[in-house]
Amino acid sequence: MIAPGQITGLVLAGGRGSRMGGVDKGLQNHLGIPLALHAMLRLSPQVGHVMINANRNLGAYDSFGVPVWPDAIADYPGPLAGFLAGLEHCDTPYLVTVPCDTPNFPTDLVARLAAELVAHDARIAMAATRGADGIVQVQPVFCLMESSLMDSLVEFTQSGQRKIDRWTALHRCVEVVFDDESAFANANTLHELQQLQPSSAR
Repeated sequence: MIAPGQITGLVLAGGRGSRMGGVDKGLQNHLGIPLALHAMLRLSPQVGHVMINANRNLGAYDSFGVPVWPDAIADYPGPLAGFLAGLEHCDTPYLVTVPCDTPNFPTDLVARLAAELVAHDARIAMAATRGADGIVQVQPVFCLMESSLMDSLVEFTQSGQRKIDRWTALHRCVEVVFDDESAFANANTLHELQQLQPSSAR
């Protein structure tokens, strides 16, 4: 098994927030505190160390009390730039990523990803959800990876490629299915953020 202390957690808060009107999504209020802080607090007990990937308002993220790293690649190229920033500053054998906009992801997320990664002798484990229709949907930004994959990701991104699935397809990868699809509900828009609030707070 992989002990939590061998895993660094990274909260991805470096996006443009374009579907939310260009605001810094990770700093939007959810139940009284910023979305990214929710993600950090939910991830912290599951890992040994936590970092944040952000590109704006770095002082605000610094106030969370953990290291904050901007994208390693300019111009908001997507989650892989956040992955790379995390890998560049990861001092543990494994890195796990979660997005800032999904405050209710499973409290056993990392343990299950780690268990399946070991069981399948994989180098990457990604979460997936099973909908009511039985269709499985991969959630690639919930990703546990060996930190030794950094050179591969550097080479991949330097070639101009940006799609997560194309990079993960280069390595042994396992999908870990979670049946509670609602745990992965995210807030891409202000309306979706409102929907995540308890009915009494709407």
